[in-house]
Amino acid sequence: MQNKTGQPVASIIMAAGRGSRMKNYSGSKTLLPLDPAASVYEGHQPIILYLMDRLPDGPKAIIVNHCKSDVMAATRASGAAYIEQPVLNGTGGAILAAGDFINSLSVDAVIITMGDVPFVKKETYLSMADGLSAHDLMILGFSPVDKKQYGVLEIDSGKVKKITEWKYWRDYPAERQAELTVCNSGIYAVRRPALMHYLPILASRPQIVQKKVNGKLTDIEEFFFTDMIEYMVQDGKPVGYHVVDDEMETMGVDDIDALQKAQAVFKDSGFTALT
Repeated sequence: MQNKTGQPVASIIMAAGRGSRMKNYSGSKTLLPLDPAASVYEGHQPIILYLMDRLPDGPKAIIVNHCKSDVMAATRASGAAYIEQPVLNGTGGAILAAGDFINSLSVDAVIITMGDVPFVKKETYLSMADGLSAHDLMILGFSPVDKKQYGVLEIDSGKVKKITEWKYWRDYPAERQAELTVCNSGIYAVRRPALMHYLPILASRPQIVQKKVNGKLTDIEEFFFTDMIEYMVQDGKPVGYHVVDDEMETMGVDDIDALQKAQAVFKDSGFTALT
């Protein structure tokens, strides 16, 4: 299965994080099993391998840091390149670390996805890549029954004008909140020339966030990929979106409840046969 242009699509998989919400587990959550055996943490079909089987054909890179040797050993047969994110400084930091890989590509379309979101279908990735014929960047969205604390897409005339985080949209009037039905999955497709143009801009504009380091609140520089989207919109670049039919497709496995739910979904034949 190919995108409409018939051209390869590059993919970058973010698999560097620690997964601190996965209690009683110290490994990479991307290696957790969709088919449990001895326990929910031990079994077969690692999340990242199931995910990678569904990516479009083309060059692939995996961003690593936490338990990098384990991630590399599990994915070695994929032929993917490995890129170390030396400091866990946000999603934007992961893509900045991949700058040399992105620069080396000869393809136009680049998928950016997370290593703990296993159920996105290949045709969904390809639809996003196809959307780059009219947009510089595509966002994968979903429309949940409960928006919880997800970021939402503010859309006008079929274009994304803004991604608004929960801490801001929660103060919107109820009628405005009801209009914001599409949430951000954190998965993107972007044209490589646009990505290369905006990487230096992103690198020059870190955000300062406070995190606990050794029990003490410390100022940390972080970079967020959503900031790059904001810069593109400000410059008048077209940013589009694709909404999945089933919100389950974009489910991330970030805690024990999500892991058990993903394992139940995997057991369902409707998902084990994903193409």
